[in-house]
Amino acid sequence: MIVRTLCSAISPAGIRARLSVLIFHRVLAAPDPLLAGDPCISRFDEMMGWIKQWFNVLPLDEAVARLGTGSLPARAAAITFDDGYADNLLHAVPVLKRHGLHATFFIATGFLDGGIMWNDRIIEAVRHARTDAIAADRLSLGTVGMATSPEKCAALDRLIPAIKHLPPDKRLDMVESVVEACGAELPRNLMLTSNQLIELRNSGMAIGAHTVSHPILALLSHDQALCEISESRDKLESLLGQPVPLFAYPNGKYGTDYNDEHVRMLRSLGFSAALTTTPGAARETTDPWQLPRFTPWDRTRLGFGLRLVDNFRRYGPAAQTAAQPHQAR
Repeated sequence: MIVRTLCSAISPAGIRARLSVLIFHRVLAAPDPLLAGDPCISRFDEMMGWIKQWFNVLPLDEAVARLGTGSLPARAAAITFDDGYADNLLHAVPVLKRHGLHATFFIATGFLDGGIMWNDRIIEAVRHARTDAIAADRLSLGTVGMATSPEKCAALDRLIPAIKHLPPDKRLDMVESVVEACGAELPRNLMLTSNQLIELRNSGMAIGAHTVSHPILALLSHDQALCEISESRDKLESLLGQPVPLFAYPNGKYGTDYNDEHVRMLRSLGFSAALTTTPGAARETTDPWQLPRFTPWDRTRLGFGLRLVDNFRRYGPAAQTAAQPHQAR
């Protein structure tokens, strides 16, 4: 009960309440050494049991609206997933429903129906490599070994950061060069299909926009970024037949991945809120288009809980003016 008690003290109901938003990407069928940051089903089930006991979990749109009106319950939280992996429906949703929890899923629409994200192209190419090593001189990495599982993990720790923030065209070129060098056949079922997306919504979960191709918005022109944001929402609204008022920034670090220009875009496009990957818990004064998110990595119940308590002490960027609306569209 220590975590629940501490959270109640830091985040009581009402105007002093804080909103903790958890971020996930995948829920795996079994532990995967190449995806050590993603929980398997049993681990996710364990975490959701803790969250259920400690927090009052709300749908994100409701939580954002109540944050702005000072009417959040004590220990308020929301759960989110980014990108649109098929295992969100197959593995995460059954666990969430078993615990009576709600989540919002942010979808990069360009990867629906058989697509594969650039980082997953690298991961799966290394996983299924038909060679023990590749030459990565174009990335100034020299020879990258991948004969064993530890070598594959080390290869990913070098390749992905070296490619991540390249301009879009160069990033695509480098990814394809790695895939070709590995000689691997890539899976085509990692991401949701359109029908699975509709099933996800019909299961009671919420859907948000996450751009079309998951680019680093800060590296795009104004018009390119605007298209990525607006076209992703338009595609989702067309598929689902309902408004999509929530957005999550790809990668989500202010200054590096997005900036004030993109915050203004979202406001002008009518989004009611947007999420970053900056740690912290939102307060009434937090900019609703820059809401923080955080998930602990601790394996133990106490460590996980105490890190969430500590996260309640941090908060995202303040709203630019008191008059900015928090309510959902």
